[in-house]
Amino acid sequence: MVRIILQTPKILIRVNNEKTWLNIFLKSQRLDLIISDNRFGLYAPGVRSVFITHQLYIKTGLGKLTDRFVQWLNYRRIQRFSTCWVPDYKGSPTLAGILSNPGKLPAMPIQYIGGLSRLNVCSEVGKPINLLIILSGPEPQRSIFENLLRSAVKQQPGKTVLVRGLPGESNAVQVENELIIYNHAPAVLLNQLICSSELVISRSGYTTVMDLLKLGKKSILVPTPGQAEQEYLAAHLHTQQLAYTVPQAHFSLQKVLAEVKTFPYQQPAFYMEEYKKVIRSMIAQLK
Repeated sequence: MVRIILQTPKILIRVNNEKTWLNIFLKSQRLDLIISDNRFGLYAPGVRSVFITHQLYIKTGLGKLTDRFVQWLNYRRIQRFSTCWVPDYKGSPTLAGILSNPGKLPAMPIQYIGGLSRLNVCSEVGKPINLLIILSGPEPQRSIFENLLRSAVKQQPGKTVLVRGLPGESNAVQVENELIIYNHAPAVLLNQLICSSELVISRSGYTTVMDLLKLGKKSILVPTPGQAEQEYLAAHLHTQQLAYTVPQAHFSLQKVLAEVKTFPYQQPAFYMEEYKKVIRSMIAQLK
């Protein structure tokens, strides 16, 4: 329970700051609709509001009793909005499993809007990349995982591209034999790299997961240690054979690349344009 108690004041401060900002904004602007991407403070009396989240059920890593308590707190906040949009599919197959499809839903209108991705479906593919590595997430785990991979990819045959996930660093591209290193890849470049890759190694953050599934790429997901949501998502996707997953503590590049050769990847076409129909319907209601 300690982690939740420590996090609560920060969350409440953020929520209050959001509400204060919105109240000031509404004094000078008239709004018909507020769409909040997981921001609990962005709602106002008399204004229709939408809350977007895939986490109706939150994995805390502290056991089911704590998970249910946090879900109750989560629902109390979400139910202050007019409706909730869930970026996933109802039933099966589902991208986020129990996180987006829990047994009990909030007592409010819930609409599943399908997966969301900023990337475009692959058309023209550039020079093939044997292995694409996309790093992200908090330190020190990002650097720990990078160091683990950097030493291993040097002995890996074929073209490898490493995106370090450091947007604050320079845009200079490093080339070390068949290894190409980017500190950061903007959306357009990332789209091209993923489309050109045969296999992708990344964390199991939900945004990354949706990008990879939209583009139909085989992936190896390594959840950030200690992040219960990523650990659950990775296990869920592995069970559905949508991705191969392995804990960072047991990661060996040579062993993993050998095992994925026989992994029975399922690569269904995930339609990720449903949200457009939902938005058009909402606009029509406002008119």
